[in-house]
Amino acid sequence: MQCQDFHHFGQKLVRRRLLEPTEDSESPMAPLNPMKLVAFGVASTLGAGVYILVGEVAMFIAGPAIVISFLVAAVSSVLSGLCYAEFGTRVSWTGSAYLYSYISVGELWAFITAWNLILSYVVVTGSVARAWSIAFDSLIGNHIFQALEGTFSPYMPYYLAKYPDFVALSLVLLLTGVLVLGVRESVLVGKISTGINLLVLSFIILSGFIKGDLHNWKLTEQDYTLNTSESSDIYSLGPLGSGGFVPFNYDGILHGAALCFYSFVGFDDIVTKGEEAPNPHRSIPISIMSTVFICFLAYFGVSATLTLMVPYYQIQPDSPFPQAFLHVGWGPARYVVAVGILCFLLYRLQSSLFPVPQVIQEMAEDGLLFRGLARTHARTKTPIMATVSSGILAGIMALLFEFSNLVDLMSIGHLLVYSLVAFFVLVLRYQPDCNLSKNEKIEDKIQMMPLVKENPLDSEPEAGSSKTLKSLWLPVSTTPTQKSAQIVYGCAFLLVLLLTILSLILVQWPSQVFSGDPVLTTVAVLLLLLLITGVTVIIWRQPQDPTTLHFRDLPYTLDMGSDTTWRRTLSNTPASNS
Repeated sequence: MQCQDFHHFGQKLVRRRLLEPTEDSESPMAPLNPMKLVAFGVASTLGAGVYILVGEVAMFIAGPAIVISFLVAAVSSVLSGLCYAEFGTRVSWTGSAYLYSYISVGELWAFITAWNLILSYVVVTGSVARAWSIAFDSLIGNHIFQALEGTFSPYMPYYLAKYPDFVALSLVLLLTGVLVLGVRESVLVGKISTGINLLVLSFIILSGFIKGDLHNWKLTEQDYTLNTSESSDIYSLGPLGSGGFVPFNYDGILHGAALCFYSFVGFDDIVTKGEEAPNPHRSIPISIMSTVFICFLAYFGVSATLTLMVPYYQIQPDSPFPQAFLHVGWGPARYVVAVGILCFLLYRLQSSLFPVPQVIQEMAEDGLLFRGLARTHARTKTPIMATVSSGILAGIMALLFEFSNLVDLMSIGHLLVYSLVAFFVLVLRYQPDCNLSKNEKIEDKIQMMPLVKENPLDSEPEAGSSKTLKSLWLPVSTTPTQKSAQIVYGCAFLLVLLLTILSLILVQWPSQVFSGDPVLTTVAVLLLLLLITGVTVIIWRQPQDPTTLHFRDLPYTLDMGSDTTWRRTLSNTPASNS
């Protein structure tokens, strides 16, 4: 009896959401061509990272090599974007990673993904609010910082910010109130804000060509000593490192790339517009790749400009670009840049807070959170409780934590979400009948299905363990079966576990591993060559789903689809509240 209960509980954790067609009751939306999708993606991606994070990474972590850090982060973002594109092709419904994972992989993974999304969005909102407060305080002469730090700094724990940022808290609560009143994102405001942002970035990059000095990429200890003797405040100078273009070695480049990944968060919002695109299987992947490339060019340009205009150890991390213009003698330009930055960050704050109540409402409607969070206002159709709770949480984050800590936390959250999406794509490639398309015929009375169903042949006795081991290398079928799907599912879990162990070893004892420590080096080599490579080969040998993915094909026939829209339904038995 207990085994049956445990088995039933396990099936609930991996049950998937079914969908059924409903008649479209709303007016059709205007189609979004790839150009509009790219514009939406750029507006969702460019944010606080390009104005605030650049200064801190360049000064303390990577130096002028921050341009390489952005390149590494861009490559990671491209790979994540390809996973999103394939996921969106296999699961042809508009939605976030939460909806994708619930439809295709199961309830447990959807729950984990949703909480990571909520954490990431909340932290992004808090970090943008903190960045706006920092930029505003720098514009008025750092009076807020001086007043609050002198009052609260002695009482703040070491793991929190030096002072509570009441400006950031007030800004988040104000925008939360605006959302509660039913205000939606304005397309016109978004276009104007993005235009202002691009003008500011263009002005910064052109200024770098005019006032930049290549010698700032070749700084030596003599230059640092000279700047120290000329500076009235030697404590304002950052570390020199080893000087040159890569002052903090390649460790600094990789560390900087991990932080710069924050700057590319937002391209995944493009997949939520799939239903508005006339050819989503082609336009969504192209738009994601174009968005990442354009954002990389912008980040490359502004980071190169900053490190060419100012020696990296003289950058002001809280307000890098206004202070850079002051450094090169263009004092009035700093105010123009600062005002443009404030306008754009204000829009980014509103757009980053907007998706959080939607995810919370979806989880509450599915029974994964308290159903009271799904209640909407009768007139404004706004999820009041979800909006207020997410706004308060984001405000607390902005009030108590440093911008750099919020960036670290947000990067961890989004990296985990992107890793889960990559894991889901790997599993779905080897699942039988995993291509969930809008054109599929779905029966209304089917219960939510577990990801890996029991095979009737599994009850028959096997001819020994040798047959099972042989199937790992030589599968009996050329198409995916339940047995091969189970093999891939288990190997994927094992691969994640082994990679996690290898990463922990490389992080904790990097010098011992690369210097030839007999124990640690042997463990690392065994994990890398024998175990990880072996598991990867086993997965590679299994049969993949033969379904054609249109975004991989150059020729593609436009299919506008049917006139029905699709809504989500759970099984006939509603899930219990959390």
